[in-house]
Amino acid sequence: MRAVIQRTLSSQVTSEGIETGRAGFGLTVLLGVGKEDGKEDVQYMADKITNLRIFEDDQGKMNRSLMDIGGDMLVISQFTLYGDVRHGRRPGFDQAAPPMLAETLYDDFVAAVRSRGISAGTGVFRTDMVVTLANHGPVTILIDSKKKF
Repeated sequence: MRAVIQRTLSSQVTSEGIETGRAGFGLTVLLGVGKEDGKEDVQYMADKITNLRIFEDDQGKMNRSLMDIGGDMLVISQFTLYGDVRHGRRPGFDQAAPPMLAETLYDDFVAAVRSRGISAGTGVFRTDMVVTLANHGPVTILIDSKKKF
């Protein structure tokens, strides 16, 4: 499982012109599911992301997590995080999970985040979406549950 995590002042997502999710101050997470991913990846990512200390404390140091600040999260499915561009000019996506597995694990991730008391908005799986956000910092972190980077 891969994620691009952005610290944001606010974010929202629309699909077919209808807002489907939003978040206030907190994180916007682009989440990709790989074909080898399972429940353990979901739990690892939910724990890592909700407890990642990338918010400033009173001294201005990144020392607080989303859990600490009571922030929101917007989660967007993003299979293109598994795009392989090592050969040719068109990305290959054969390492991305098939849609049924990806949607199940995406939903499980959102449920795991919400079970921690985080308000989590979402996009609509397998649709064309427009994501609007206001970066704060900017702070952008990449995480891979298989620890490839």
